[in-house]
Amino acid sequence: MAQHGLAAEPQLHLALKAIISQVGEVVLGADRSIKLAIACLLAKGHLLIEDLPGVGKTTLGQALSKALGLDFHRVQFTSDLLPADILGVSVYQRETGSFNFHPGPIFSQLILADEINRATPKTQSALLESMGEGQVTIEGETRLLPEPFFVIATQNPNYQIGTFPLPESQLDRFLMKISIGYLDNAAERILLQGEDRREMLKKLHPRMTTADLIRLQRAVTHVHTSDAILDYIQQILLQSRINPNILVGLSPRAGLAIKNAAQAWALIQERDYVLPEDIQEVLIPVTGHRLRDKDHEPLSDGKLEEMIIRSVTVP
Repeated sequence: MAQHGLAAEPQLHLALKAIISQVGEVVLGADRSIKLAIACLLAKGHLLIEDLPGVGKTTLGQALSKALGLDFHRVQFTSDLLPADILGVSVYQRETGSFNFHPGPIFSQLILADEINRATPKTQSALLESMGEGQVTIEGETRLLPEPFFVIATQNPNYQIGTFPLPESQLDRFLMKISIGYLDNAAERILLQGEDRREMLKKLHPRMTTADLIRLQRAVTHVHTSDAILDYIQQILLQSRINPNILVGLSPRAGLAIKNAAQAWALIQERDYVLPEDIQEVLIPVTGHRLRDKDHEPLSDGKLEEMIIRSVTVP
């Protein structure tokens, strides 16, 4: 790789492989989901996991924080959660006659926003606006969020009772949306016979420093994207805009999201250049939550692939 890539620092590549392996021992049968989550972090995005309860959404977030050595905070989103519960609050100190700010969990490096669609839209916005800005303004004072800053939000399917669906404008804050799904038979048998996942989480230890992770994030920006790859991305954007079955096509920001995610995926694959298959690997996670059909319904993975991936010539 070029001097900014992993080949210049092979220990970072080894650490990255160790993290994927270590998390995979706790979150069984989810290797691709683990790699997508790490790619999302390396691309400086945020991750939304939508799936049924009990398939490992929370465990994935906890395992990543342990393996990456990140300051971690979990917030259980409920209907009575307030924005101040996330951002923090100033408390009056009688002794000094002044207010003392108590930071909320938003100031952690990795936040697990559990069941985000169970909170009210006002509380959702408090988190999502911070994700977009990288800072929060509280009582007139702007406070920077830590680096790296990574939000993993989980949500149950919208048909479940007591949920407040995220609007399209807020879904766009997430670089990717993924699902973990049910385990296959072999992985499920290992889970049933093996050690408790909570005990396994306690045994995880960091495989890289925060400085290493920031270097990897910077390396992503130097992964080469050729003119042919950029043409490929633009053709995908165009196809989404002219397809009569898609309500609103992909925006230029979505195009940047595809490019950034593909660069991160290529880095995980030990390359310093993007191939068409990198685009194809990340396309559905990056665009699936950004597109709706004419009935305002999300496109299934198969339908999305048929409408976009198969309709664009691969360079």
